[in-house]
Order: sequence, then C-alpha cells, then structure tokens
Amino acid sequence: MTAHHMRTTSRLHADAAEAAHAEAVRHDLTQTRPEATADREAAAPAAGAGSEAGAGSEAGAGSEAGVGSEAGSAEAPRASAAARSGPAGSSSPAPSRTDHDRADRGRTSRDRQSGPLPGRRAHKRYWLIFSALCVLAVLITFGSLAYENPMPVGSRGFWLIAEMRTTNLVVVLVVAFCQAIATVAFQTVTNNRILTPSIMGFESLYRLVQTGAVFFIGAAGLVAVTGLWQFLLQIALMVGFAAALYGWLLAGRGGNLQVTLLVGIVLGGGLGGLATFMQRLLTPSEFDILTARLIGSIANADTSYLGVSIVLAGTAGGLLWAKAGTLNVLSLGRETAVNLGVNHRRQLIIVLLLVSVLMAVSTALVGPMTFLGFLVAMIAYQLADTYDHRLVFPIAWLTGFVVLAGSHFVLKHLFYAEGSVGIIMEVVGGTFFLVYILRKGRL
Repeated sequence: MTAHHMRTTSRLHADAAEAAHAEAVRHDLTQTRPEATADREAAAPAAGAGSEAGAGSEAGAGSEAGVGSEAGSAEAPRASAAARSGPAGSSSPAPSRTDHDRADRGRTSRDRQSGPLPGRRAHKRYWLIFSALCVLAVLITFGSLAYENPMPVGSRGFWLIAEMRTTNLVVVLVVAFCQAIATVAFQTVTNNRILTPSIMGFESLYRLVQTGAVFFIGAAGLVAVTGLWQFLLQIALMVGFAAALYGWLLAGRGGNLQVTLLVGIVLGGGLGGLATFMQRLLTPSEFDILTARLIGSIANADTSYLGVSIVLAGTAGGLLWAKAGTLNVLSLGRETAVNLGVNHRRQLIIVLLLVSVLMAVSTALVGPMTFLGFLVAMIAYQLADTYDHRLVFPIAWLTGFVVLAGSHFVLKHLFYAEGSVGIIMEVVGGTFFLVYILRKGRL
C-alpha cells in the first residue's frame, strides 16, 4: 500500500514537472515571436518556414515530442498570416505581375493619341523643331539687317539702310513660300518625293521667253520684258502652258498623270533646246547680259513686282493650305481617294494649276531654282515626320526661308557673290538629290 502510494505521488510530480516545462516552452516562444516576425519580414516565405521549423525542433528538444509538435502547429497559422500581411503589416495582398502589366498598358494607352502626331513625344519634338526654325529665321533676319550696317542700331540711319535690305528678305519669303508649298503639293499628288514642278517645263519656258527677247530685239529686249505688265504676261504664259497641258492630257477619259509628267519633261526639254540654240547665235555681250537673267538670284527681283507676287502667291498658297485635308487623302493613292469619295481627277487638276501659279510667280520673280523645292521638301519631311500637310507646310516654309536667306547672307557678306545663290542651290540641291536616290536604291 505504501509502495503504491509512493508510485502515485511520483507520477503526479512527473506530470506537474512536464506541465511546467511545457508552459515554460510556450512562454519562450511567445517572447521570441516578434523577432521571428521581423526575420520573416526581411526574408522570403521559405526562410520564414525554415525558422518556424527550427523553433519547433528547439521546443521538441527541451520537451516531449508531442508538446513540440503542438507548439509548431500552433505557430504555423500565425507565421503564414504574418507572411501574407507583408512588410507594413497590412492585410492586402501584394500586386501581382498581371496588375503591373495592366498598369503599364494603361499608361501606354494614355500616352498614345490619335492624330498626325501620336504621343506626347511627337508633339514635343514637332514644336521644338518649329521653335528652333523660328529662332533661326529671326537670327538670320536680324543679321541681314544689322551686319555691316555702319549706323548705330536703332538710329534713323540704321533703319533707312535696314529698310533697303528688307526688300530682299521679303523676296526670299515669297520665293520660299512658293517653292515649298508647290513642291510638297506636287509630290503629294504624284506620289513621288523625287519630282519637282520644274520638270513640267516652267523654267524652260521662262528661259525661252528671255532668250527670244534678246534674240529678236537685242540687248534692249531685256528692257522690253521688264515691267509689271511684262511680269504678268510671263506668269500668264507659264500658267496657260500648264493649263493647256493638263487640260489636254488629264481632262479626257483616258487621262493619265504619268503620261502628263512624261509629256511635260519632253516639252520642257524641247523648249530648253530651242532656247539653247538661240543663245548660240547671240553675240558675247548679249549672251553675258542674258546669262545674268537666267541664273536664279535675289538681285533679279524688282520691288514693283512684290505687291502682285504676294497677292498671287498668297491666294494660290492659301487655297492649297485650305486643301490640306484633301491632300492628305490624295497622298493615299488614287484608288483609296476615290473610295473615300474624292473626285480624284478634278482635285488633281486644281492642285496642279495652283502649283503652276506658285512656280510661275517664283520663276518670273527671281529666275529658275530647280532643286530648291526638292531640298526644302526633303528636309521638311524629315523634320515634321508626319503625313498631315497642315503641319508639313509651315515646316517647309520656314526651312525654305532659313536655307535661302542663310545662303544669301553668307554669299553676300562673306564671299561677296550675291548673284550666285541660284548656282549654290543647284549644286547643294543636286547633291542631296543624288544622295537620296543612292540611299533609296530606286526611282
């Protein structure tokens, strides 16, 4: 009996000791839980699971296996909840890759815009280039008025000299407008960016008129073709020539633009050949006088022509500018334009007639400049980087003014060769034409 009582007492003491040890283990785990949570926040979920296993094994080493496993299992839900809560302890789940992709697509769709300038970057680039061209134009204008002006800036004498130089700048502005607008519109309706309106024979007809006047009348013939009415007559001849050509080859049922261009090239070559033949029969003095008129030069312009030139160029160019939307459709090709409801042949003839007016004004005002339009249009396409003619026309006009006025300033004030602007334009424009053809690899 006594032995049985002793065994019972020892068993009770052992149970009490085990219970006290288990309670101590639970207390230790409770105290170390913040440290484990911090570790799990800094480490990956897998590392957190490893630390839980380590804590469970330590608990099992100091107690019964059942107690250790119970403690580990009790801590597992808390650990997984802490891992899901994230570093800030919030209960919201971390954003997934799908959420990031959706946000990126949203930002991309907001950046994209419909229209000729897609995206904020394209808008910023266009207006930056436009502003830079405006600044260059202002600097060239001020340099042309102030460079080598002996009078103090702002004085009466300064403005008198500047007023005399302003005439050349107005001529440059008109010529740049005519060449830029005419070439861009012509390349649009022909769907070919290497063509210029000069191939239609305007300049050859101008050379023939000037040469014929000297050939039949002599050196005084140049005086006979000088004057406002003679200026208007030359414009009327060139526009009438173009109207007859377009009416003959485009107005009929079998009208073809390619055939029209080829006929224009052939007629231009024939008129140029006839002018060259008459030039060979001139005396050396007459030939020298004529040559000065046949080379494009700002000095050839007469101030009495500016009023009429501005009106004609402004009217024709303004109508083309108003047709910018139609030109955008025509640039898509004949079939697409017809499917969109555009009377292709009618619009083609109208555009070509307006182009002929611009080219006639430019040629009669300063003489032929074959590659100026091509050079300006090529640079404008690269700078504007858009199909919309509302945006291409201003860039082309500013580019033409910067190129022509800058060339005139350099040749006049640095090389003292003001009359060589047309020659420089031919050389530079022809070089760019060859480079463009070689890079493109085809006509």
